[in-house]
Amino acid sequence: MARRRSEAYKIAIVASRFNHQITSAMVESARARLRELGIAHIELFWVPGAFEIPKMVQRLDRSGRCDGILPLGCVIQGETAHFEHICRTVSDALMRLTLECETPMVFGVLTTYTEEQARARVAKAAEAAESLVELMRLRESHR
Repeated sequence: MARRRSEAYKIAIVASRFNHQITSAMVESARARLRELGIAHIELFWVPGAFEIPKMVQRLDRSGRCDGILPLGCVIQGETAHFEHICRTVSDALMRLTLECETPMVFGVLTTYTEEQARARVAKAAEAAESLVELMRLRESHR
């Protein structure tokens, strides 16, 4: 089977608006790397918070409208146990979706103790974008 050219891939980014300064920088980092890799079609879906990311990922997978999904979010520890619950719930849901869904996806949700740690890790979104393209190519080569 002939390999598709990178610009033919359609990628959906699902990003959390919560901690918007961080997540918007993550989105731009991911977009820039995807463009460097030759991806022309990138669609962005904003959701309220990290908790809502898995449902949108599931809907996109079921729609068949994209070749890869990149969930991006940022959860920063506060003064309550809420941080642990959100991190665990989102991580578990995305792991389950990774196994169940047909569309390749890569975990791109930062879980940090401080805003400074989050800012220092914004470029992880570019790494996740690169990993997603690698997975998409691998999937295509094994069809």
